[in-house]
Order: sequence, then structure tokens, then C-alpha cells
Amino acid sequence: MRFSVRHDTLYRYSAPVGLAPHLLRLTPRAERVRMLASELTVEPAPAARQESVDRFGNRITEVSFAGPSELLRVESCFDLEISAPPPLRDSGLPRLPWSCRPQLVAADYWREDRQDPAVQNFAETLAAEGGCAAVPFLEHLSQTLFRRFHRNIRIEGAAQAPARTLGSGRGACRDLTVLFMAACRSLGIAARFVSGYQAHAETANGDRHLHAWPEVFLPDAGWRGFDPTHGTAVSDGHVALCAAPDQAATMPIEGGFYGDGVTATLDYRVRIATPGA
Repeated sequence: MRFSVRHDTLYRYSAPVGLAPHLLRLTPRAERVRMLASELTVEPAPAARQESVDRFGNRITEVSFAGPSELLRVESCFDLEISAPPPLRDSGLPRLPWSCRPQLVAADYWREDRQDPAVQNFAETLAAEGGCAAVPFLEHLSQTLFRRFHRNIRIEGAAQAPARTLGSGRGACRDLTVLFMAACRSLGIAARFVSGYQAHAETANGDRHLHAWPEVFLPDAGWRGFDPTHGTAVSDGHVALCAAPDQAATMPIEGGFYGDGVTATLDYRVRIATPGA
């Protein structure tokens, strides 16, 4: 599928401020992607700019500034083609829960500081309903979160704790993602948080937003994505910007400013086109 994305972000300050160095995570990851064109524009013009790849394989841009400014504008535009992954097969995978951890996957992707008993029981129940087979469990988990949970769009704030989302039966895409990850980790499946874009609008008025979904690591298949917001496996209708063990390491813009008593406002707009889709 071909994606054309324009993502505009504008911070305005009530008085001129000094801008701290910023980290931008707005360049698509390379997996299954053929980049046709891309441009990342920053205003005011950075005094220094450096491109690199972080320890999780994300493409990042670090910028620093000189002099005061009343705004910070970041505009990301790209045009790409993304291919679908091969079909998932369960044959050969051990029954859940798993105790063996592949050496290629860092321990961060299994980390769960305090696994809630309710989340553990939720995961074990769904696994048992599918005969403890890994791929049927993942599909069942994604579809269960889609069918049973009320989904909303929440602009501000980090993802809720998994137990809170489970108990309330509602959440934004990032909340369902974190609950999905916790359920998988409770059964020994490595999981990570992904931020990016999807082909289809979630809102009745067509407004677009960043999207979030989980990926899990499966032996012989690698990292594979599921989208509990829509109850499907991730295919060629998703473009990943960033993947990490938790949401905090996937924020699209990370930085700050210096100024006493200064307030800031944030406006953004995401436009997505899928020609030929």
C-alpha cells in the first residue's frame, strides 16, 4: 500500500523562550518500507541537527537551537510504499505459557514491573479458550479487546495502567496496546509498543491522529503486529514510526523550553492519503 503523510506540530509560547535540545521520532522504520520521498522541516532553523538510529532500531533526529523563539514548528512529510508481512502460522510453536527467551530479544521486552493478578487471569483465560496455542491466542486477544472494550480518542496523557483499562472496559489505542502487551508478557511472550499511522480514519469526521499498536516476537516469524483497536493483525495498512519496550520511548517529539512563567499551547494536524487503496 502507498502512504502519503503530512504531520504538522506547532508549539506556541506566551513569551520568547529558550528551546532545549529536542528529539524527533517522525521518520518511518525501515521494515517492509520503500521510501519514495521524505522531508522533516523544523522552525526556527536548528543550530545543529543530527540523524541517528537508537538502540531499538528507530530513526531519530536530534536538533538544538540558538536564540529565543515564540514558537516551535515541526512538519514531517513522506511518501512511501509498504508491503504486507507473510501470513502467520502457529505450527511448531510451543504451547503457552512460554519460559524460553530468545537471545536476540532484549530483556526489556518481557519487563513488567508489577503484573496485576486480574491481567494475568484475563490472559490465561483467553489462552485456555484457544488451547494455549500462541497465534490463536494473539488473534483472540486482539479481537476480544476490539469487541468488548469501548474505544475513545484521548489527546493528552500517557497510557493507563493495564489493570485500569481492563477494569473500566474502555481506553484509547495506547491503553489497549499496553493491556495487550501486559497480557502477552504475563504468558512469556515478548512485546513492544509501536507508534505510527494507519490507513483508515477512526473518527466520523475524518480527523486523523497518531495511532498505537503492539508487536510481539514469535520464533521464526520475528516481530509481528496486532491492532486491538480494530481487532486485526497488522498488515500493509500501518506505518510504524517508532517501536520500544514502553510508550515513553516512542514519543514523536521530546524536549522542553526555558522561561519563567511562560505557558505553551500545542496544535497539530495529521493528513493521510492512500492513493490507489
